[in-house]
Amino acid sequence: MKKFINCASQRNRTLFAQTSWLATLIVAMLISSCQKDVSNTQSQQDAAINSHAANSQGNALTNYTGLSSQTVWELQQARAATAKYQDINNAIADGYADIEVDVQHMGHHYMKTSIVDGIFDIKQPEILVYNKDNNGRQMLVAVEYAVPLSYPQPEGFTGSNDVWNGTSGFPLWLLHAWVWAYNPDGVFNWTNPLIDLK
Repeated sequence: MKKFINCASQRNRTLFAQTSWLATLIVAMLISSCQKDVSNTQSQQDAAINSHAANSQGNALTNYTGLSSQTVWELQQARAATAKYQDINNAIADGYADIEVDVQHMGHHYMKTSIVDGIFDIKQPEILVYNKDNNGRQMLVAVEYAVPLSYPQPEGFTGSNDVWNGTSGFPLWLLHAWVWAYNPDGVFNWTNPLIDLK
């Protein structure tokens, strides 16, 4: 009987060891698979945003000339980073608020004050500029960068086409980038004659 119990006990330990090893392997495979799925999903989302920003019909950037390829690439990054804000509800959810600056040939300004600092970040514009379409829906038309005047004028985008305005009446260096609506006066021009404030 003792021999039988020892034999059964030995089998149980062997079976338990095999089962434990198998369970560990399955868990490791599941974790690895989930990580790949999350990574692939994020990569796919990033690729989709970049593809949309670079190739979508009506992409304002395709109409600008005289910009270096580096500047165009940077503008595409600004466009890709703000693609989700085409829906103004996403902008509001992320902390952008109406600052009640509504200007003809510009639009309605929404600012995220928590990111206004001395850092120019192409992918994080401090201001989003909207204008209403004929149905009253707010459409994203431009991004705007804002840096306090207490800091030196930012370098901004590559090249000398971007002109920062430090005399707007606000204590900020300001720069528009018309990445969502074409501006015949230039991508960095302060105003856009095609924007009729609604």
